[in-house]
Amino acid sequence: MAHAALLLLISLTVSGSAGSFFYGASMIFMPGNRYPGGTVEMHFYYRESGKPPCDPQVGWVCDSGNCGALTFAESKVTDQDHSGQILWCQSERHMTTNVTADEPFTLSDSGCCWANNVRNVGGWTLHSHVDSRQRSDTRTSNKSPVSATIPNIRVPRNCFQRLHLLAHDPDGDDVRCKCPSCHQYSHINLDEDSCTLSSNGTLDLGLHVFELTLEDYPVSNISLTSENGSVSVRNPYNQTANINSTPLSQVPLQFGVEILSPVHSCEPGVNRPRFLTPTPLHGDVQHAAVGRDHIITLRAQSMDNSISEFQVSGPWNMSKILRNASHGVTEATLIWTPQKSDLHHHVPVCFAAGTLQSQSEMRCIVIIVAKSRVLSGEAEVFCEENRISIAVNKASMKGIDQGWLQLRDPTCSLTSNDTHILGTVSLNTCGTTMEDLGDFMVFKNEINSFENPNEVITRRSQVKIGFSCQYPKVASVSNHYTNKKSDFIFTESSFGTFSYSFDIFTNNNFSSPVDPSLYPLEVNLLDVLYIGIAAHSALPEVQLFVESCRATPDDNPHSVLFYDIIKEGCIMDGTIEVYHSDARKYDFGIQAFKFTGSYNEVYITCSVILCAEGSSNSRCAQGCLREPTRKRKRDVSKETASHYITQGPFRVAKQTQHSVKATENGGPLHISTGTAVFAGLFIISIVVLVGLWMYSRKKPRATDRMYLMSRTLNHNK
Repeated sequence: MAHAALLLLISLTVSGSAGSFFYGASMIFMPGNRYPGGTVEMHFYYRESGKPPCDPQVGWVCDSGNCGALTFAESKVTDQDHSGQILWCQSERHMTTNVTADEPFTLSDSGCCWANNVRNVGGWTLHSHVDSRQRSDTRTSNKSPVSATIPNIRVPRNCFQRLHLLAHDPDGDDVRCKCPSCHQYSHINLDEDSCTLSSNGTLDLGLHVFELTLEDYPVSNISLTSENGSVSVRNPYNQTANINSTPLSQVPLQFGVEILSPVHSCEPGVNRPRFLTPTPLHGDVQHAAVGRDHIITLRAQSMDNSISEFQVSGPWNMSKILRNASHGVTEATLIWTPQKSDLHHHVPVCFAAGTLQSQSEMRCIVIIVAKSRVLSGEAEVFCEENRISIAVNKASMKGIDQGWLQLRDPTCSLTSNDTHILGTVSLNTCGTTMEDLGDFMVFKNEINSFENPNEVITRRSQVKIGFSCQYPKVASVSNHYTNKKSDFIFTESSFGTFSYSFDIFTNNNFSSPVDPSLYPLEVNLLDVLYIGIAAHSALPEVQLFVESCRATPDDNPHSVLFYDIIKEGCIMDGTIEVYHSDARKYDFGIQAFKFTGSYNEVYITCSVILCAEGSSNSRCAQGCLREPTRKRKRDVSKETASHYITQGPFRVAKQTQHSVKATENGGPLHISTGTAVFAGLFIISIVVLVGLWMYSRKKPRATDRMYLMSRTLNHNK
C-alpha cells in the first residue's frame, strides 16, 4: 500500500511539473455539413501556449449534453521561440464531432499548472458552451466568437496602458468579454464591451494570468429551432434592463501578460518596437482563397534595440520569413495557403514584434476563406484637404450593385452615377483609420461587399477595395484631424453625402468659432463653453438630433472613465443652456469642468442623427427617452444611422483662482471671485497689523510719561 501511494505521489509530481508551463489557450468553433436526419458536423479549433516541447496538455471532454463522438487530429506547432532561450511555443489542434441539433452541450477540461505567476494561480479550467440549433437570422447553427493571442505577451512595467483583444463574430453578434479573474489585480480594468484591458496603477513584476470567457449575443431578437421543432428565444444583451439575456455560446480565451522591468522610454519606435505600414491594423478583416497564397507583410521599427523576433499566432501551416532593413526596421512576411477544409472559416492571426527588453503592441486580424479571390476593381482615389473620395469604375466590376457594397463602417453607404460607384469620407468617419509614420500620416478605409442574412444563397462575388491617402504633418492635416476634429462627412443612400461641423465658439452668438490653432483649448473652471453642432445637407427638409454627448479624458469615446452630458436625448448636466436656432443646428453652453485626479484634458463625443422633417416615427420625433428602449428598426428613408463626432481637447488653466484680466486701453479690471476674497483678507490683515503697531507705539510713550511725572514729583519734594 505504501509503495502504491509513493508511486501515485511520484506520478502526480511528474504530471504537475510537466504541465507547469501552461501559458494559456483559446478555442473557436463553427458548424460544417448538415446531414439528413438533423445531424450537424461541428468543427473546433483550439490553440494552447506553453514552453517547448509543446506537447498537448488540453484534452476536451463532454461536460454536459450530447457531445457526440469527439475526434482529435494531431496537434501541430504553429510558432515557437527561436532565440535559443526556449521560452515559448504555441500549437493548434482540430477536433470534430457530429451532434443532433436538439439541445446545447458543453465541453471542458482542467489541469495543472500555470507557469509561475504573481497571484500563484495553479490549476487551469477551460469551458466551452455550444448550441447547434438553427438560428432564425442566418438559417444555420451559431458560430462562436473568434479570438486568439500570441504565446508570450511582454510589457515593460511603465508602459502597460491598454491591451486590445480580438473579439470578432462571424454572425455579426455582439461579443462581450467576461473575466472574474481580472478583478484579482487591483490596478487592472476590463472593458467588457470592447474587450480591452487597461492599467491604472503600478503592476507587480512577473506573469499576470487572465482567464476570460467570450460570449456572443444577437443584436436583435432571434429564435433557435431544434430538430424536434421546439423554439427558444435569444435576446440582445441588456445590462440595465431586467432582461435575462442568455449567450448563444461561450468560448475560453486565457493568456498571461509578463510585466518586465521598466524601460527609459515608452515611445513606440525608440525602445518598444512600433509597427509601420503596410502592417495590418488591429481588427482588420482580410479575404483569402482556397489554394492561393495569402501574404501578410509586417514591418516594425526599434531604434534602441534590434528586433529579434515576430511572435505569430496563426494556422499551423503559415510560414514566416524575416528580413532586416535599415534604420532599425525589420520585416516579416507571412505566407498561408488555405486548404479545402478551411473554406468559409474565420481564422484569427495575432502578431507582435519583440526585442530582448520589450515588445510592441499585439495586433490581431481575421482572415475569411472563400473559394475564389475577392474582386478588387479599378478605382481612382482623390486626396483632398479634409476628405478622401473614391470612384470605382463599374466596367471593371460587371454585375456588382453598389447597394451591396459598404465602407468599413457599415452605417456608411455609397452612391453612383452611370459609370462609377462613388464614396466620400472625412478623415474621422466611416471607419477611417490613421497610422502615424513619423513625417506622414496615412488614412485608410475600404469598400467591402456584404450579404443579406435572410438569404440562403448568393450569386454575388465578394468585393474588397482598399484605399488610402498619405499626408505630410502640416497644418492642412493637423487642423482637420489632430488639433480640431470637425467636418465629419458621411454618405447614405437615402440622404446622399452630408456632413456635420462640431465647433467651440467664442460667445453665445455662435458666429465665431475658436481658431483651430488654439487647440488644445485652455479654459478656466466654471467658464462657459459655447458648443455648436450643425448638419450640412443638400436636402431641403432635414433636421438634426443630438442623441448623446459624452465627455472622456482622452479621445477614446468608449473610455472606462466618462461623464454623460446628454443621454438618450436628455440633458444630464445641470449647467447646460440650449440656444434654439434652426432645425439643422444644436447650440448649447456648458460650464467648463475637468475630471478629478491627474487628468488634464477633456474630449466630447456626440452621437448625432439626421431625420426627414415631419416624420413622426423617426428618432428625432421621439426626443428625450428617460427609460431605455429595445433596439428598434430604423427607416432608412426617414433617418440616418447614428454617427459619432468628436471635439477637443480642452484643458483647465492652472491657478485659475488667482487670475486677473485687464481689458485693453486701460479699461476696468475684471477680478475673479478668488482674487476678490484674497484681496479682502489682505486688506483686513493690513488694518490689524497697523492697529497693533500703533498700540505698541503708544504703550512705551505712556510708560515713559508716568516715569517722568514720578521723577518730577520726587524732585519737588
